Amino acid sequence: MVYLYHYDSPIGRMTMTVQEDALTGIWFDGQRFFMNGIRDGQTLEGDCSLPVLDSAKHWLDEYFSGRNPAFLPVLRPAGTPFCQLVWHELLNIPYGMTRTYGEIASELKRKTGRRTSARAVGNAVGHNPVSIMIPCHRVVGSSGKLVGYAGGLERKQFLLNLEKNLSISPEP
Repeated sequence: MVYLYHYDSPIGRMTMTVQEDALTGIWFDGQRFFMNGIRDGQTLEGDCSLPVLDSAKHWLDEYFSGRNPAFLPVLRPAGTPFCQLVWHELLNIPYGMTRTYGEIASELKRKTGRRTSARAVGNAVGHNPVSIMIPCHRVVGSSGKLVGYAGGLERKQFLLNLEKNLSISPEP
């Protein structure tokens, strides 16, 4: 069974999904690929008590208060083996820092010995089902400009500014 929970962030309502003891998704409501792969669910009202949800809410509260949470809830995003590699690489981007799609592709080649394109990395980043916690917002274009974010570039800018006072403008 998939459980749903809604979280009101400073930049819009978010929906979290939990299966068993792990967070499987967190999206801004209405973003691209919203609830991709989720078939059915049961909405949990405000006072529900699942340890992973409590941990996720605490993480988001810490994050949106401008602090770097020192923990991650148990995450179990569904995706292809390649997507899993990319998402794992996103977890290595330090708080307040950014990487380009090309840098991630190069790092994957170094680790796996297989060449991959920045475009393939971008596709995997765009399908990240655990927004913010797996920090896809920290990935920028080769010129350092903001490009592609399923939740919208304004949200991406907000998140980067929250982590570090960056003044990166979206590419036209």
